[in-house]
Amino acid sequence: MSNVFNARNLGPAELRRLISKDIVIAPGVFSAISAIIAERNGFKAIYLSGSGIAGSMGMPDLSLTTLGEVAEEVRRITNMSRLPLLVDIDTGFGEVLNVERSIMEIERAGASAVHIEDQELPKKCGHLEGKKLIGKEEMVGKILAATKARIDKDFMIIARTDARSVEGIDEAIDRARLYLKAGADAIFPEALESEEEFKEFSSKVRGILLANMTEFGKSPLLSADDLRKLGYRMVIFPLTAFRGALKIMDAVYAELSRKGTQRDILNNIMSRKEYYELINYSSYESEDKKLAQKSKKIML
Repeated sequence: MSNVFNARNLGPAELRRLISKDIVIAPGVFSAISAIIAERNGFKAIYLSGSGIAGSMGMPDLSLTTLGEVAEEVRRITNMSRLPLLVDIDTGFGEVLNVERSIMEIERAGASAVHIEDQELPKKCGHLEGKKLIGKEEMVGKILAATKARIDKDFMIIARTDARSVEGIDEAIDRARLYLKAGADAIFPEALESEEEFKEFSSKVRGILLANMTEFGKSPLLSADDLRKLGYRMVIFPLTAFRGALKIMDAVYAELSRKGTQRDILNNIMSRKEYYELINYSSYESEDKKLAQKSKKIML
C-alpha cells in the first residue's frame, strides 16, 4: 500500500450498498486494533458504541464522553480499517446546533453513519431503568439538523427511539414514523422486549430498521437470520467483544498476580508472530525501506 497509515475506508455508499443486498452485521469495536480483528474475521461493517468508548476509558455510559473524544476514536479506527463505521453519538452532544457540529466532526473523521437518540441528558444505557425522553418536536429538530449538516448524502442518519421502555411500544412506533417523515434514513428501536415486539415494530414501521443485540439487556438474543426474516436490515453487537476482552484480561492479570509468571498461559494469548501478522508489521518495514532507498537516490 502507498500509505501504511491509510486504510482507504469504503465509506457511506458502501454501507448503503450492503444494506440493499442483505442484513448488515456490525460487531462493536472499541479501538483500531479491535476493528482490524473484526475486519480479519470477515465482517463488512463495524460499530462504535458510546458505551464502548466510555467503558474503554473506565467510565459508565452517562454522557460523560465528549464530541472530541468520540471523533478522535473514529479517526483512529477509520485510519486502520476499510470497513464502513456506524457511530453512536448519544443525544448529539447537545441541542440542535450542537447536533450540526457533531455530524460535521464525525463525518469528517471518517464515519459512514451515526445514530442519535431521543433521550434527555444525562442519557442512560438503553437497557436500564429511569430513562427520560425529549419531546417529539425537539427530536425532529435534531434529525433536521443532522440531515442538513452532512456533506455526503449517503452518510446515514439513524434515529434511535427509547420510547418502548418509557411509554410503550405504540409510542415507539409513532415516534419512529415521525422520525422517518423528518428525514431519518433508518430507525433504531431500542430495548424491544420480545420477538413479537420486533415483528410488530417491523410490520408497522416502513423503513430501514436496526436491531440491537446487546447481551444481558431487555431484548431477546435473536440471530441475524432471525432478524432478517423479521425485516431488519442492520444488527449491532455493541459490547460483546469488549466484554470478552475484559474477561480474558481479568484472567491474565489474575494469573500474573498469583504466580508471578505467564508461563502456564502462553497458549491462551496471541504470540508475537500472530500479533505482527495482525497489524501487518512487515508492511511498515517495507515502507521504511522504500523511503530510505528513495532518499539515497536523491542524495546521489
